[in-house]
Amino acid sequence: MNWQFILAVALGGGVGAVTRYLVAIGSGKLFGMNFPWGTLIINITGSFLIGLFTGLFALKWNLPQAVRIFLTVGVCGGYTTFSTFSLDTFYLMERGETLAAGAYMVASVVLSVGALIIAMQAVRALA
Repeated sequence: MNWQFILAVALGGGVGAVTRYLVAIGSGKLFGMNFPWGTLIINITGSFLIGLFTGLFALKWNLPQAVRIFLTVGVCGGYTTFSTFSLDTFYLMERGETLAAGAYMVASVVLSVGALIIAMQAVRALA
C-alpha cells in the first residue's frame, strides 16, 4: 500500500468534490433546478478533463505517478457525477418526464464520451 498515492487521491478528491459542489450550485442559479444541468455540465467537463490529462500524460507530461493519480483518480474522480446522473434520471422518470430523462441520458453519455475524444485528439494533434 502506497501512502503517497492514498494521500494524492484524498487531496485530489477533496478538490474535485468541492469544485463539483460549486459548479452544481452555480449551474442551478444560472439555469434553474427543473433539469439537472449541473450534473450534465460536470459529467461533460469531467470527461474532457480526464481525457486531457490522460493524453498529456501519454504524450507531453512526464509527471510522477502520485501527481497523475492526484489529477485523475483524485480530482476527476471527486468531480465527476455518474452516480448522481443515475439518481437525476430516476427523479425525472419518477415525475413522468420520460422525454427529458431520455434526452438527459443520451446527452450525458454521448457528449461526455465526445468531450473525452476531442480532448485526446487535441493533445495528439499538438504532440
